[in-house]
Amino acid sequence: MKLLTLFAACALAACSTTSPNPGPQPGQAGRSRDPQPPALDAITEADIRRDIFALGGDAMRGREAGTLDEMRATGWVAERARDAGLAPAGDDGTYFQWWSLRRTRLSENSRIAIGQSVLRLWTDAVALNNVTATLDVPIVYVADSTALSRTDVKGKAVAMPLPAITVQPDAQFTIRGNFQNATATAARQRSAMIAQAGGAAAIIVSDAASSLDHAFEATAAVSRRGTYGIDSAGGPAGAFGGGGGRGRGNAAPPVPSFWLRHDKLDLVRAAGSHLTINVFSETFTYPSGNVIGVVKGTDPRLANEYVLYSGHQDHDGVRYSVNGDSIWNGADDNATVSVALLAAARAFVKHPGARPVLFVWHGAEERGLLGSRWYASHPTVPRSQIIAVLNADMIGRNNPDSAALLGAQPPHKNSVALVDAALRANAELTHFAIDTVWDRPTHLEGWYFRSDHLPYARLGIPAIEFSTLLHPDYHTPRDEPSRIDITKLTKMTRWMYATGWIIDNAPQRPDVIPGFKLER
Repeated sequence: MKLLTLFAACALAACSTTSPNPGPQPGQAGRSRDPQPPALDAITEADIRRDIFALGGDAMRGREAGTLDEMRATGWVAERARDAGLAPAGDDGTYFQWWSLRRTRLSENSRIAIGQSVLRLWTDAVALNNVTATLDVPIVYVADSTALSRTDVKGKAVAMPLPAITVQPDAQFTIRGNFQNATATAARQRSAMIAQAGGAAAIIVSDAASSLDHAFEATAAVSRRGTYGIDSAGGPAGAFGGGGGRGRGNAAPPVPSFWLRHDKLDLVRAAGSHLTINVFSETFTYPSGNVIGVVKGTDPRLANEYVLYSGHQDHDGVRYSVNGDSIWNGADDNATVSVALLAAARAFVKHPGARPVLFVWHGAEERGLLGSRWYASHPTVPRSQIIAVLNADMIGRNNPDSAALLGAQPPHKNSVALVDAALRANAELTHFAIDTVWDRPTHLEGWYFRSDHLPYARLGIPAIEFSTLLHPDYHTPRDEPSRIDITKLTKMTRWMYATGWIIDNAPQRPDVIPGFKLER
């Protein structure tokens, strides 16, 4: 069925599903101690390879939220969910749950000038935040933070140089080891210092070394998109530049802040230099959506207890070119999990468990966990009936024998039974060496706070995340299907399925640790 036909058909009525084999009968939940879940053979490398190359390939153009590319991916997931045998569990008897994504960006008609020199937004100057302002103030140049602390900057624009950033190689890659991200973060940190010192505006200028130009251009390409949020939420979500789901970052300074190319250094240092700005924002609204399907359980007494599998289908879309490639595919992030959920769905359809199982593919995760925030606030089943969330993010790379389970240790752990089920499934079936470092609250990346389980955990729903963690291709055009370890991805899928099978057939719903509260 063509994509538009599917949208139309699902808008009218629930699409038909296949007839599953019977699972545990009423009263049998939790009795079996068989370590092998009954439908492992439904999870195949061939299916996963086919799906990852379809969803993570160039034809999907990176699936950026708020674009037709995300809509195409959303429709593709819904088609595959129907093919897998899931019943629709979205709004109005369809597979879909639509909501409005709001994008706010600095207008291209904004005016920025230093003296008589007019600067071109996103070419000569990158806006580091999205502040509407009209100013005509003198510029004071300070060489560093020490000079800033000794200078009266009240009512003035403060210019500060940004030296070349040295990124130390690390055996364990982190996004803060990425040159572009590290440089943009350093620029925002300096802007925050200027705001805290009382400056009326912040001007960060690349030092004379033109090695910063690539980071400048990359930041311009990302930041010109603006900020994203849920239209009814009342304010934008995420860091400026459209990556709220990917990093904690620094709070945007409350004064207009700009990063200038290195060739503007003499301009801001000139005696009597003046900053004149008239910058303002504009807002757009786009549709984004979640895809939701369900496998009914076999025990009528447990029909109101749902196990929820969670992932996201969006990524970063078409952006600036790196080595001739401008499509940021997001094969690992997060097409791997999208196709893993399809495979797990096929397994539950083949052999249902005692409880119903929800599969939710969230939209706009990369814009600030927007799809999961929406579903957690507007679930298609009563929220109290969601007994566990098994989320995953990036499960197809790195060492073939290692993986991570987030939410498995305090203060992130909120359910003993859910974590024990995941550890038991791994011990009996997949035998991954479990990394525990990335789940610690002290880890630089704050990885626990950066994926779709978080809105559910904040509501006190038992939640964990499966991951194989970051790698040097993360959020670059090199995250392509050809780089995915299909065997490992299949193994991760089986681990997630086996964990869900244990929870689905347990005598009791998983506990919530008394007094659980995230540290922020």
